[in-house]
Amino acid sequence: KILDKTRMAEGDAVIALASSGIHSNGFSLIRKVFRIDENPAVLKTAPAELGGKTLGEALLAPTKIYVKPVLKVLEEVDVKGISHITGGGFYENIPRSLPEGCCAKIKKSDVRVLPIFDLIAREGSVPERDMFNTFNMGVGMAVIVSPETADAALSALKAEGIDAYVCGEIVAGEEKVALC
Repeated sequence: KILDKTRMAEGDAVIALASSGIHSNGFSLIRKVFRIDENPAVLKTAPAELGGKTLGEALLAPTKIYVKPVLKVLEEVDVKGISHITGGGFYENIPRSLPEGCCAKIKKSDVRVLPIFDLIAREGSVPERDMFNTFNMGVGMAVIVSPETADAALSALKAEGIDAYVCGEIVAGEEKVALC
């Protein structure tokens, strides 16, 4: 079943499906930031912001798989777009699901950034745009639905064990993704 993104409209909700961590992207940058190749013992350290986990445990948290929850949402709600937030982060992945003239306006303060990403940004002095362009920042997938069906989509995802929340909306624009 191919989604018809041409039906996307201003006001549609962008729903974030929480990630379980890094997933599988950005490890070249991570190795540089923490100098893992030079000092593999750093993986055994437990920075305070990781809540008792070692750096190695946080970096290697198993990737969350979204197949069953997304299939459930597709059964229950008219989904207009889906983006898997992998390498390329928000800026490269979300635009693939948008038609011309639509922009996903993501409210940064609504994105539930995981502590590991704050640690990477701080330790590597990585600019915010680069963080959102490299990592999932705590959002493993984004699902776009009409505002009228957003609550039903959230309920379906939560029933499948996925922490999900609205993080933005579709607006008119050529920018494709606007983080504000």
